[in-house]
Amino acid sequence: MREGATFVCFVPPRDAFGRVQPPRAATVDVVKRPLWRLLWNSKHDAVFDVSLAVGLYLMGQLLALLYPPPMPSDAFDWIGGVWLSQTINATLSALLIIRRRFPGVVLAASAAAAAGQAVMVEFGPGPLLENDLDTNPWGPGVTPFVIYAVVVYGTGGRVKTFLHWALIGVLAFVAFRPWTFPGPDPIVGALFWTIVPAILGLYMAARRKLMNALQERAERAEREQELLAEQARADERARLAVEMHDVVTHRISLMVLQAGALGVASDDPAVRRAAEELRSGGSEALAELRDLVGVLRRGEEAEPGRSDGPPERVPDLAALISQSEAIGVPVEFVVRGDPDLVTPAVARTAYRVVQEALTNVHKHAPGASVRVSAVYGDDRLRLTIRNSGPSGPAELADSGAGVGLRGLRQRVELVGGSFRAEPSGGGFEVEAILPGYVPTEEVADA
Repeated sequence: MREGATFVCFVPPRDAFGRVQPPRAATVDVVKRPLWRLLWNSKHDAVFDVSLAVGLYLMGQLLALLYPPPMPSDAFDWIGGVWLSQTINATLSALLIIRRRFPGVVLAASAAAAAGQAVMVEFGPGPLLENDLDTNPWGPGVTPFVIYAVVVYGTGGRVKTFLHWALIGVLAFVAFRPWTFPGPDPIVGALFWTIVPAILGLYMAARRKLMNALQERAERAEREQELLAEQARADERARLAVEMHDVVTHRISLMVLQAGALGVASDDPAVRRAAEELRSGGSEALAELRDLVGVLRRGEEAEPGRSDGPPERVPDLAALISQSEAIGVPVEFVVRGDPDLVTPAVARTAYRVVQEALTNVHKHAPGASVRVSAVYGDDRLRLTIRNSGPSGPAELADSGAGVGLRGLRQRVELVGGSFRAEPSGGGFEVEAILPGYVPTEEVADA
């Protein structure tokens, strides 16, 4: 059941279970990502690519100062100086920053610069790039890194892959310059400038695919191990359920039958009343055991749904609370929603949670006031038992075995719920959130 809430300052409304309710007007939350995430998968990649771009540009400037290329002094007079070459080299170095996300863009820019160098030297007024026109490859200085990047990081269909290799072919063709019949030195330089980076990129790409396949295989094996372990646990639960049904149910059934026979045969009203109480308690124990065994034996194939048969008798929380009030414990009982929304297995689990919590109050907090809240929703039940601090000595504090709350947690988690027990405001609070429906297999009586 949902509670209405008045809120201001855009505080989202919540229902009785603490769940945030969506606003009536649909809104779309924009997830903000760091800017570097648009280009790199990690900060290490970002630092490496930025350092590579800056380092290559600075190295090119340093080599130009230390070893000036033997080019004619008037080679760049048509454009007014070498500023165009420096601009192209700086731009291509900066494009290395996006080589992981957009390797095709960097490759296209490098191929365009290399093709423009060849056309301008052979048919135009002069070169675009400042290098040795006789011995050096005519491609930009970033060519090896661009070819490696597009082979390793380039993705897409057949058309995109074909386009990438066509652009690599353009770079290799310009680097080799077959129309000029250069000597062996330019050929060796062009080989290491274009072919070797492509081969190295193919090797690294194949290695990455192999590593990804091995990682996927390891993850799949781990998932299979988890499934096998879960299946083993399910088989063990089913075996325990069969043993519980065969042994415990048979003994309790005999006890119920004997109590019924004693009530019929005896003429003493006190004996008949005690026998009836014993028979009633045994019948309730059988019902709870049947639900517990059904939970243990339920399979993943059980379809969620509610039974269409007559409802089973479940313990009444009001009767349980009245028992505590009868011995002088003030209990405030608050119920919201329809108790018929939950199945008997859930109702019995809730009964045990309240029973154990009240028992702990009797033992450890004499004179304390208690508030029991039960909120029944469409798909879950929320129980809250909160007591104040004790007003007298706890004489029965050492009478328990110390496993009550632990057993409650296990029982709640068995039906798929959550459990919390902790001190609160000088007293103690127990909270259990149970699913409204728990599928159980029908267990035949012995």
